[in-house]
Amino acid sequence: MGLVVQNTLTRRKEPFSTLEPGRVGMYVCGPTVYDHPHLGHARAAVAFDVIRRALTFLGYRVTYVRNVTDVDDKIIARSHEEGRSPWEVAEEYTRVYDEQMTALGVRPPDITPRATGHILDMIRLIEVLIERGVAYAVDGDVYYAVAEFEGYGKLSNRTLEDMRAGERVEPDPRKRNPLDFALWKSAKPGEPSWPSPWGEGRPGWHIECSAMAMKYLGATLDVHGGGQDLIFPHHENEIAQSEAATGVKFAQVWLHNGFVTIDAEKMAKSLKNFVTVADVLLDYPAPAVRTLLAGAQYRSPIDFSTSALDDGRAAWERFATFGRNATSVLSALHGKPPATDPSIAEAWIAKFTAAIEDDFNTPEALAVLFDLVTAANPLIEEIERRPDAAVARDLASRLDAFDTMAEVLGLSPDRDWPDTGGRASDALAPLAEYLLELREQARKEKDFARADEIRERLAAAGIVVEDRPGGPRWRLA
Repeated sequence: MGLVVQNTLTRRKEPFSTLEPGRVGMYVCGPTVYDHPHLGHARAAVAFDVIRRALTFLGYRVTYVRNVTDVDDKIIARSHEEGRSPWEVAEEYTRVYDEQMTALGVRPPDITPRATGHILDMIRLIEVLIERGVAYAVDGDVYYAVAEFEGYGKLSNRTLEDMRAGERVEPDPRKRNPLDFALWKSAKPGEPSWPSPWGEGRPGWHIECSAMAMKYLGATLDVHGGGQDLIFPHHENEIAQSEAATGVKFAQVWLHNGFVTIDAEKMAKSLKNFVTVADVLLDYPAPAVRTLLAGAQYRSPIDFSTSALDDGRAAWERFATFGRNATSVLSALHGKPPATDPSIAEAWIAKFTAAIEDDFNTPEALAVLFDLVTAANPLIEEIERRPDAAVARDLASRLDAFDTMAEVLGLSPDRDWPDTGGRASDALAPLAEYLLELREQARKEKDFARADEIRERLAAAGIVVEDRPGGPRWRLA
C-alpha cells in the first residue's frame, strides 16, 4: 500500500511523498547541551533513528540532519552556576549526549550542525525578514511580528486570540504584540555575543533551526521532526519565519514523538521528575532500554517504570537468545551455513513491512519479530535432536528475516553493543558457566541432589537454567 504517515500539520494520515523521488531530506531538532540527557531525550533520538532506518529499509536515500543548540539561556545559566565558560559546558554535554545515544544504538546523523557555527546564516535570514516587513529591531533586539504572518498557528491549530488568552509572559512594551518572539538578543554582560547589523548579541532559539535546516536541505524539507513539546512555540515559529522569508512551504511533513512520562506527567528537567540515561544504564543493558523505547509507536507516550524496563529486558533477552541459539546450531552443521529459501524470509518481511508502512507502527513490527521467534524456536530444538537439511534451511531463512527486521528497529543481536553497568549477564557469565559445569559433573556422577541444589542456588540469584538436547543454557530471569 505504500508508506502513510500522521502529519501534524494536516492532523491526518496521508501517503508519504517527497520532493525528489526516492530521496528524503529530514531535519530533527536535537539537544540543547547543558546537562545530562534523560530518557525523554533518548526517546526522541531513538524514535527518529528508527524512522530513519525504516525509510532506508523502504528504499529511500535519507539525508538526516540533527542540530546541536550550543548557545542558549540554559547553557549560559549553567556556566554561571559552575564558574566556567558556556563553551566548556556545551562541549562537555555534547560529548556526553553523543556517547549515550551511541550506547543506545542511535546512528550519528549525516550532518550535525552546531548553532554557533551558523551565526552568519542566521543574521542573513533575519535581514531578509526585516526587509520583508515581518521583523523589526528595537534597542539592539530583533523581534518577529507574528501578526504579519497570515498562517501563524496552523501547526498547533491555535488562533492569535487563543494564544493571547493563554499568554502568561509579562508584556514587553517594546513589542508590537506580546506574542512576538526574539530573533536576535542584544548582548548582556558575561554572555557570548557576535557582531551584527543591530549590535553585539546572539540569536534567538527559533531562528537557529530555520537557518540550519534550510542551509542543508533547502527551502522546503521533506520531513521535520521533534518532540511534541516543540510544536508550539518552536516549530510554529520556525514555520512563520521560514515561510515569510522564502514564500514557500517550509516542510512537507511534520512528525512529533510522544513523551516519556512518570505517573502520566511529561518527564522534564523543569519538573524535576526526570531519570537520566546514565542512571538507567547502571541497572539495565543498553539494548533492553532501546527495546523499550523503540517498541512504542513513536507518537505514543511511554510511562516510565521499572516494570516497563523489565519488559524491555525480557524482550531483548528473548531476541538475543534466539539469535545466539539459531546461529549456534546452524554453524554446527558441517561448518557452513545452509542454503536459504527466499520465499520464507519474504513472507515474514512482508508482514513487517506492512507494519512499518502504517506510520512506523513499531509495536506491530515488534509483534512480527516475536511471532517469528515463537515459530522458529522449535526448529532449533529439532535440529539439536536430529540435524535435518530441510529444517536447517527453514531456520536459516527465518534467521535471515529476523536479522533484517531487527536491524530496522536497531535491535540486532549481532551488533557490538557497548558495555554498560547494566550488562549483568556479561558479568555473571563466567560464574554461571562454571556452576553449570559443576552441575553437569554432578549429574554424570548421579549426584542428583547436588545438581538440584546448584540449580536452585542459580534460580535464587535470578538465573534460569534451561536443559536442552545440546546441553544446558542459562539466562537472566
